[in-house]
Amino acid sequence: MRDFTYENPTKIVFGRGAELAAGAEAAHLAKKVLLHYGGGSVKRSGLLDRIRGSLEEAGLAAVELGGVQPNPRLSLVEEGIALCRREGVDLILAVGGGSVIDSAKGIALGVPYDGPVWNFYDETAVPERALPVGVVLTIPAAGSETSPTSVVTNEKGWYKRSCKGTILRPRFALLNPELTFSLPADQTRYGAMDMLAHVLERYFTNDRDVELTDRLCEGTMKTILANLPRALAKPDDYAARAELMWSATNAHSGILDTGRLGDWGSHKIEHELSAIYDVPHGAGLAAVFPAWMRFVLSHDVPRFAQFAHRVMDVDMNPFDLEDTALEGIRRLEAWIRGCGLPLTLAELGVPADRLEEMAAKAVEKGPVGAFVPLGKDEVLAILNSLR
Repeated sequence: MRDFTYENPTKIVFGRGAELAAGAEAAHLAKKVLLHYGGGSVKRSGLLDRIRGSLEEAGLAAVELGGVQPNPRLSLVEEGIALCRREGVDLILAVGGGSVIDSAKGIALGVPYDGPVWNFYDETAVPERALPVGVVLTIPAAGSETSPTSVVTNEKGWYKRSCKGTILRPRFALLNPELTFSLPADQTRYGAMDMLAHVLERYFTNDRDVELTDRLCEGTMKTILANLPRALAKPDDYAARAELMWSATNAHSGILDTGRLGDWGSHKIEHELSAIYDVPHGAGLAAVFPAWMRFVLSHDVPRFAQFAHRVMDVDMNPFDLEDTALEGIRRLEAWIRGCGLPLTLAELGVPADRLEEMAAKAVEKGPVGAFVPLGKDEVLAILNSLR
């Protein structure tokens, strides 16, 4: 196990009616709030009105900026920075899922910074100051409600890049599983795949003697695998929705990272798919992750066999660990398929004519992945296996 320092300052308010605490929580941090959100669903559902009422009751002023898209755009982040400076905003309240929260973090970084906010995403600047961010979560998936990470897409060249810094962890996150009852089935399945991939990225590590976090990862994965089908079959199943929402948060809060170094190669490969073709991140991960698993399996067959046995309930064959491992991948693929998720480029609606470009962009700053570092040829091989 590696030495580590763990800190997560995000206050979680979880349960029915949690969104009504927005004003009380924001009032500890600000006088004027930017309400940041995506499309019209938060308006149609009445959620935005409830949050406005909570802010007004707490004596807070608010301005609004909607329009966040999946794979959030740099141009809207820049618009939000200008708005916040003009209006004297001192807290960003993200109402939505990971894309909205990531966009809010980008705005929060950019307001006190003198240069282009993209500097943080292309790694020419390090996050050191930011406005505080709060969250009302409506889509459990990315775990951005407690994570130190923001992912944004730059329309100039269609680069999807991340930046990371403790200052980016939201100060509070309000989690009401009831807000997810009306999610379309696709958003539910894409979100669950995103959170599952976050755990898988951490699970496949070269570090040894990490039994506790192995078990935490395994328990989180089994919870996701069990509860996505329940939520798809009965969208208003509070228990299933609560399990998924809390799994998403724990998958990316950092607690599963402690003492170990994860991989993250699959995420960086998928970022190229969603940057160019705007595919939902979870859908892209559904296709990429099993392909990555098959490609790197030989690096650590016992760990893949452990995953198969403990997570996918495969009987361990001590005389043929590779057979056990492969059966685990097959069962994961069957779960993906059974939940209506894609496994190929064709199912993603992605043509195969720009794979080399994507592979080259993925490794512009060097090999991707820590479990098995991958260069351009290896990334291209994984992408080609999705044909």
